[in-house]
Amino acid sequence: MLQISLHNAAKRFNKDWIFKDLDYTFEMGKHYALIGNNGSGKSTLLQVIAGYIGLSKGTITWDKHDTHTVYKQISLAAPYLELIEEFTTIEQFEFHEQFKPLIKDISIDQIIDMIGLKQASHKQIRYFSSGMKQRLKLALAIFSEAPILLLDEPCSNLDKEGYALYHMLIQQYAFHKLIIVGSNDPMEYNYCKDCVNLLDYKVVGNNS
Repeated sequence: MLQISLHNAAKRFNKDWIFKDLDYTFEMGKHYALIGNNGSGKSTLLQVIAGYIGLSKGTITWDKHDTHTVYKQISLAAPYLELIEEFTTIEQFEFHEQFKPLIKDISIDQIIDMIGLKQASHKQIRYFSSGMKQRLKLALAIFSEAPILLLDEPCSNLDKEGYALYHMLIQQYAFHKLIIVGSNDPMEYNYCKDCVNLLDYKVVGNNS
C-alpha cells in the first residue's frame, strides 16, 4: 500500500525553522488536513511531500519512489501554481495530459462542462476571473490519474457554488485517493478524519 513517511522532518529558511521533529505517516485511501495559522508551514510541507523542495533535516520516503519518480503519483492544486495564460481551457487540459494522464472514461469536454467552463472552453485563460482559474486548477489536479492528491487552500476565490463543486468532485472522483489538504477553513477539509496541527512542530526561540 502506497504511503508517505516523514521521520524527524524539519524545514527552515535562513535561520527560521518552519517546522521541526515531525514524524508522521500518510496512508493510501485516507484523508488528512494540515492545519495551523498563517506561516505555520502548511504550504511548505505540501511542497516537501510533492518533492518540490527538500528537507533541512530528517527524511521523507514514498515507498519505492524517490523525488525523480514520485511526481507521477502526485497531483497538486495550489494558489501559487500558475496556469499558462495564453492557452485556452482545452489547450491547458491537452498540455497537462502530455505529462500526467487524466482519468479514463471521461472526456476533456465533459470535465470542462462539469466545472462550469463550457462557454469558456476556447477562451484564453488570461481573461478568466480568479474563481474560474481556481475551478480549472482543481479539475486538473482531481482528474489526474494519480493516487495522491495534494490541495493547498483548495477553495481560494470560490463562491458558494464553487465550494459545492469542490466537494462534489472530491466525493465522486477522488475519495479513493490519499488526500492531504492544507487549510485554515474547516469547510475545505471537513471530510478529512485526521488532522496534523503544524503548530505542534513549531520551534520556540532560536533553536538550532
